[in-house]
Amino acid sequence: MIALSLAEIAEVVGGQTHDIPDPSVQVTGPVVRDSREAGPGSLFVAFAGERVDGHDFAAAVVEAGAVAVLGTRPVGVPAIVVDDVQTALGALARHVVARLGATLVALTGSAGKTSTKDLIAQVLQRKAPTVFTPGSLNNEIGLPLTALSATEETKFLVLEMGARGIGHISYLTELTPPKIGLVLNVGSAHIGEFGGREQIAQAKGELVESLPEEGTAVLNADDPYVRAMASRTKAKVIFFGESGEADVSAENVRLTDTGQPSFRLHTPSGASDVTMRLYGEHHVSNALAAAAVAHELGMSADEIAVALSEAGSLSRWRMEVTERPDGVTVVNDAYNANPESMKAALRALAAMGKGRRTWAVLGKMAELGDEALAEHDAVGRLAVRLNVSKLVAVGGREAAWLQLGAYNEGSWGEESVHVSDAQAAVDLLRSELRPGDVVLVKASRSVGLESVAQALIESGAEGEVSAR
Repeated sequence: MIALSLAEIAEVVGGQTHDIPDPSVQVTGPVVRDSREAGPGSLFVAFAGERVDGHDFAAAVVEAGAVAVLGTRPVGVPAIVVDDVQTALGALARHVVARLGATLVALTGSAGKTSTKDLIAQVLQRKAPTVFTPGSLNNEIGLPLTALSATEETKFLVLEMGARGIGHISYLTELTPPKIGLVLNVGSAHIGEFGGREQIAQAKGELVESLPEEGTAVLNADDPYVRAMASRTKAKVIFFGESGEADVSAENVRLTDTGQPSFRLHTPSGASDVTMRLYGEHHVSNALAAAAVAHELGMSADEIAVALSEAGSLSRWRMEVTERPDGVTVVNDAYNANPESMKAALRALAAMGKGRRTWAVLGKMAELGDEALAEHDAVGRLAVRLNVSKLVAVGGREAAWLQLGAYNEGSWGEESVHVSDAQAAVDLLRSELRPGDVVLVKASRSVGLESVAQALIESGAEGEVSAR
């Protein structure tokens, strides 16, 4: 964080100082909420959760070098006490962002946010120092913590914004007002909470509504809900996608023998060839979104193409590909799942597995509400249409719907199977996997199927498979 004294911080957040001998002492390190991350010069933010109360770690973080604690009560060590820690954290982030002078890029969408954010960050890092959201810390706590990690040297701040209801993104943009706002898509993720795509579009569009007149809205021309958001902003609009009205587009899109996309990138400043290290054709749209942002920030088509071609996956469990010594390929995409990302992952599996046996180990897609049965059924049917060799549906009711969709689409019989849990999936794979097979593992985060992927990876080295 940029250096601020405890007195300055207290004034910004409207807090009272307690047990602080010298209020002019500065916070020069990071702002953290995990006591294990506290170090010299840091500020520890004490949240009181259902199971753990951060205030209980106050003495330990100060001993580790933290300058003070931001909490809701005195803790016997230097502290700034406020009524609400989350509100104070947001106020501090808003203050720091206003002082930075960095260009703030914000993005949202139903699918692909984290992968696209990682691409944008890797492209912009070629131009100037860039700070970006780690993993998927895109909520009212993770976002300000990311913003506070910026320093005087930061030129670009790339922030992923998530939403579970109307008004969430508006709140986040008040904390960190963006100059460039990117909307990727409006899909089915969290549709059970929102109530429908129209409501999702309303929430996602809050990002472009927040943009200043001198800002830029980067919109997906191929998504009608997103394209319509052009009327909701006073900022400049630039489109990306396959549509004829797209300012940034791709031609000659193809997949390599290993399932990695290759295409000719077109931007208003020129064209250049891209071959990505990531897997799956769905990354083409993500790459175009990143290219549109980079173009708006002054990068040439050649510079963007080189950066996209060299960019990798920065966030775990998102199409992580591991080649075992015996030739089995494990694709760990178990961080999360919604209908759009599930279908994209299956298409990537089909492309990667040409001439090889393919396995789709799939679990529940959460928060789909009344659409859950139809969406799980559709994913099961798509697996058949893509000629996936075997579907392993893991879990309860939703997994049964996956398996039933596959069975009804192709009368697979033994080629689709429903198992109760991760260990059952591992036991099945242990007995049936052969060298050269490709295995995709994907489900919503709550299912925890990363244990299956990890067990498969470990088995390649140890000769034994077991789920954790």
